Amino acid sequence: QVQLVESGGGLVQAGGSLRLSCAASGRTFSSYTMGWFRQAPGKEREFVAAISRSGRTTYYADSVKDRFTISRDNPKNTVYLQMNNLKPEDTAVYSCAASKLFQPTMVKDYDYWGQGTQVTVSS
Repeated sequence: QVQLVESGGGLVQAGGSLRLSCAASGRTFSSYTMGWFRQAPGKEREFVAAISRSGRTTYYADSVKDRFTISRDNPKNTVYLQMNNLKPEDTAVYSCAASKLFQPTMVKDYDYWGQGTQVTVSS
């Protein structure tokens, strides 16, 4: 069992930056691929980024590539999402999730989810 708690969301102007954190419970954090997803009002949850168990491999949605960076600190049981050059269309609830799979990019690939943190980007 893994419990995930996100933090770091907020209101930011377009072009600004935010850093999200996701703290995980348990001693098996390093055995999970970690991902970030987002869900805007009226839309389905969508993949944002994922990072391998070691942190050496990362994956991004095309819409955030070159603007967002996912990273992890296994001794601290934490995964991060650095978001730069934010746009109004990035507004959503951002959730972190844990998966036992190798390259998980779909909602169904993930076993554990956090409650999410709201990110609002004003124009």
